Amino acid sequence: MATAIFAASYFVRHPVTMRWVQATAAGCWITYGVLLHATPVIVANIIVGVLAAYSACCTGSRNIVETSDASRPVGEPRVPTLE
Repeated sequence: MATAIFAASYFVRHPVTMRWVQATAAGCWITYGVLLHATPVIVANIIVGVLAAYSACCTGSRNIVETSDASRPVGEPRVPTLE
């Protein structure tokens, strides 16, 4: 189940949401590690979960706005801007 949740995070469009989904998957892996008494699984996923949650909080605090396709000239790349 944890692998399925983590894999599903790649289909999430918003980066902050993706990181929260990844943190949730790490939580599932931590639970699995606790049930098996597998310290390496627990420690590795604590690291992953904390980093995913931290980056989601830091990124989420900025208001990033992408220009829409209609407002940019043809051939010009998308560039996120801070508002």
